Amino acid sequence: MQKKTRLRFAPSPTGPLHIGGLRTALFNYLIAKKLGGKLILRVEDTDLGRIIKGSQKHIEESLEWSGITLDESPAKGGSYGPYNQGERKKIYKQHVDKLIEKGNAYYAFDTKEELDAHRKNHELKGKTFIYNSHNRHKLKNSLTLSGKELEKKINEGDYVIRFKTDENRVVDCKDLIRGEVSISTREIDDKILFKSDGMPTYHLANVVDDHLMKISHVVRGEEWLPSLALHVLLYEAFEWEAPLFAHLPLILKPTGKGKLSKRDGVKFGFPVYPLNWEESGVVYKGFREEGYLPEALKNYLAFLGWSNDKEKEVYKMEDLINDFDIKNINKSGAKFDPEKLLWLNSQHVQLISDEDLSKIISAQMDVDLKKSIFITKMIKPRLEKLSGLKDTFNYLINKPNFDTKTLEKLRNGEVKENLNIAADFFSGYTVIDASNLKQSMFSFLKEKNIKPGKIMPAIRIALVGKLEGPDLFELAYFFGAKEVVKRLNNLSSAI
Repeated sequence: MQKKTRLRFAPSPTGPLHIGGLRTALFNYLIAKKLGGKLILRVEDTDLGRIIKGSQKHIEESLEWSGITLDESPAKGGSYGPYNQGERKKIYKQHVDKLIEKGNAYYAFDTKEELDAHRKNHELKGKTFIYNSHNRHKLKNSLTLSGKELEKKINEGDYVIRFKTDENRVVDCKDLIRGEVSISTREIDDKILFKSDGMPTYHLANVVDDHLMKISHVVRGEEWLPSLALHVLLYEAFEWEAPLFAHLPLILKPTGKGKLSKRDGVKFGFPVYPLNWEESGVVYKGFREEGYLPEALKNYLAFLGWSNDKEKEVYKMEDLINDFDIKNINKSGAKFDPEKLLWLNSQHVQLISDEDLSKIISAQMDVDLKKSIFITKMIKPRLEKLSGLKDTFNYLINKPNFDTKTLEKLRNGEVKENLNIAADFFSGYTVIDASNLKQSMFSFLKEKNIKPGKIMPAIRIALVGKLEGPDLFELAYFFGAKEVVKRLNNLSSAI
């Protein structure tokens, strides 16, 4: 019987959801949907000292905003819960006890100070201290202690439980992205599986839960690649079939080397979280608040580590699912390019219907729907993001303000005269006829022996406040003749 496709996204609630985590969730989602499977959210909250309040909520709300739908989760429930590892302590204790019974794990009583002393001693000899088969028989654990002394130590409860790594063996692992990976057990620690606080480590908890939740594919960041051999050994020790593994490449800084961090976002002026996150009184803006569309963000993140055989760049989710293939995930890291993301966002803005976009504009700019429909037609082709519309296009609602530099450049008799001539032209209209406005104005200017290039920039500044914005004649039609004349006279008075 073929194993059902089940993938999981398993973040730790130790901070906000970084876009690296969102990309991991997206790749899991795409693979699950491509193979007709399910995606599970499992929250790995076993490291009690590192849990940050509000983190899990941020993760769940970010996934919801992003449109990454979950089949099972802490909020949604499911047949394999609980989905918070903090609620599964008994399960982990039962399984680590089984490993001890089988001789695959043991109690260790070494103090932090004792282990630090061993490390320093090794460093002095030019060696690296590794707690495994070559020295475990010399250390303080249940393999060297026995009888009443061992019983006393266990009853005191100040211990950890370590995995007993095989001696002198090469572990062959398969990664769907990187191919065959072979690691010698001489290089692997006897990793801690269970801590003195009664909680499991990542290694035990994720292997146990992936098995019990029937996970078929483990798709995670490449930082977990060094742990792959240990996890394969754990599956062997439990006599379980291991899932398929894939380790995703890193998302790199826009410039230089290294992994993308929140500091890079601050430095280069772009978000690194899907939603706003407040930390120590500082608000780090999210992609949602900065006006990015979830469809555009997912589209962009898909290409950070994945490549297709087509020239197509703009993807809707259904097309991504159709074209996505785990075989085309790259091994090397991908640099985050905020300019490319902004371009993709502008492309997705164009895919929004005029009706839906006009509702967004109406709400943001506090204008009625009839006016917002006209605004939509003017500004949509130039829209890159859906944030700050009221400030960016304030001139569509209120008279523009002119900066000192602009006014200085315009302060000459010719510009003032041309503004007055333009005001005379628009004063001749009660209602502007949009169909022949441009032609009528150019004919008028020709009669006055004025070149359009001499007067059009000044008219635009009068209407917009700067040399940018929608088509000048569309703007004039939108404002109406009376408002255009007011704005022309306003600039004329200012210079």
